[in-house]
Amino acid sequence: MSQLEKAKEFNSLHHKDAPLVLYNIWDAGGAKALADAGAPAVATGSWSVAAAQGYKDGEAIPLDFVLQIAERIAATVDVPLSVDFEGGYASDPDTVTENVRKIIQAGAVGINFEDQRVGGEGLYDVDEQVQRIRAVRAAADAEGIPLFINARTDLFLKAGSKGDHAALIDDALTRGAAYADAGADGFFVPALTDPGLIRKVCDVSVLPVNVMMRGPLNSLKALDGLGVSRASVGPGPYATAMTDLVERYKAL
Repeated sequence: MSQLEKAKEFNSLHHKDAPLVLYNIWDAGGAKALADAGAPAVATGSWSVAAAQGYKDGEAIPLDFVLQIAERIAATVDVPLSVDFEGGYASDPDTVTENVRKIIQAGAVGINFEDQRVGGEGLYDVDEQVQRIRAVRAAADAEGIPLFINARTDLFLKAGSKGDHAALIDDALTRGAAYADAGADGFFVPALTDPGLIRKVCDVSVLPVNVMMRGPLNSLKALDGLGVSRASVGPGPYATAMTDLVERYKAL
């Protein structure tokens, strides 16, 4: 498939109550293994990509290195690639546009784009993040690729597992609606694991909703009837692979 065809295919894979499963990988070898196993698309996780190269998460791995990794993955598999692009390696919209054009040129047809201030405190105000999402869309338009912008809110991650997630739902829904108006294609709510709250977000959101599989979300069956369109696993596969590596070494 051409990159344009991959982009259209990736967009078409998001269906309510029939979630696209993205088992996040960190290199071309992992991407090929999953594609050969029948995965319709592959996606990186920023934590895993960084850790695999000895960096911490949070845009510590240089952008040029991320672009190189994405390019190798895209050249290795003939399925759509989504890249966890964190905050776009910039705060200002103009640089966001420039950087997103680079990740598209590397072969990505989708990105995760978060609303936390990477390396800073808290989240961007809604209006600020709207301008940043518009900058992402401008990059996609300039490249002629219908990039799938998976707009991520970090409200629930910042609150932690013991936070009052129910009290954050209205804020999350406000952000989701604003991000949709700005040109986002999906709404990502990592760390939200309560089925009732997930259902509420899915019922209200005009965008396909992406959840991260963790805690009580330990199988696709746990998502039945919630309205989820996409399920990803974040750094879990990398952590499991490294644990297995160490255990096998010690077993010798």
